Amino acid sequence: MPLDFVGIDPETGEEGSPTVWVDTDAHEFVFLGLDAEEALVAKLAGTEWVAGHKTGIPAGETPIRLPFRMIEIIRKACDDAERAGLQ
Repeated sequence: MPLDFVGIDPETGEEGSPTVWVDTDAHEFVFLGLDAEEALVAKLAGTEWVAGHKTGIPAGETPIRLPFRMIEIIRKACDDAERAGLQ
């Protein structure tokens, strides 16, 4: 699974590393982000976002947080995937 590095949080020091990659084989974005705190997990767990859709966080899914300062990096990942015809 080759991952194409797109970018890392510009405020990352030597630890912590919200990061974005494009997985060209799986046609997916890969995000390494900040853990969702307990309050956010509780909010997600009890909210029906789409009518008729079960509430909660499905098995195998994890909420992550990415800072807004990474918008350009996320946009670049989308642009890179689109240019490569991965959509």
